[in-house]
Amino acid sequence: MTDTESGAIAERIRRLPPDRIREVMDFIAFLESRPDAEAYETMIASEKVLSRDWDTPEEDAVWAGL
Repeated sequence: MTDTESGAIAERIRRLPPDRIREVMDFIAFLESRPDAEAYETMIASEKVLSRDWDTPEEDAVWAGL
């Protein structure tokens, strides 16, 4: 991000009413909590392999009481 872009974002945020600033902060927290594209792709690729261990009667029995 360039300094110009950062400045434009900051200026627009300064003009928002307080309730909208809280929404912006919530949205930023949401974006920060999302995995990046590479991490997401790794997670999806791992799911099939890990399901061999997860999708078993023994594993189901362990988690049944929770």
